Amino acid sequence: MLKFKQLTILFFLALALNSCKKDEDSDKQITNFIEKNNIPATKDASGLYYQIIKPGSGTFTYPANTSITIKYEGRLLDGSVFDNGGGKEQTFVLSQLIQGWRIGIPKIQKGGEIRLIIPPGLGYGSSATGPIPGNSVLDFTIQLSDAK
Repeated sequence: MLKFKQLTILFFLALALNSCKKDEDSDKQITNFIEKNNIPATKDASGLYYQIIKPGSGTFTYPANTSITIKYEGRLLDGSVFDNGGGKEQTFVLSQLIQGWRIGIPKIQKGGEIRLIIPPGLGYGSSATGPIPGNSVLDFTIQLSDAK
């Protein structure tokens, strides 16, 4: 009979393998979406895909407490919009946002625009959040007007 410690190790190993499979499925879903829509995206080491539409200008370095002012639109891969900030500029503290934004937004400067295609692990994960189903790939277009 297996001991508790061995069962615990087996459980976490199975969990890790399942997570890797979900990551592979999400990556395949993203690459198919990028190919189908002819998006010139780059893959970050984190698994985030991004397209810099406009780099913006400046040399801001994004400290942990950076306040950003943006206009954005978030879509699911089927094109349905789940959030657009009411079409108005919104201000957020970058460190309080989903990891995909924390990785992607610093790739541009003030006046820049970026498209982020975010796998679930860098977004909301397996949890459903409002109109976003669990394990959703997110497609954001973000215009950065200010960062300080």
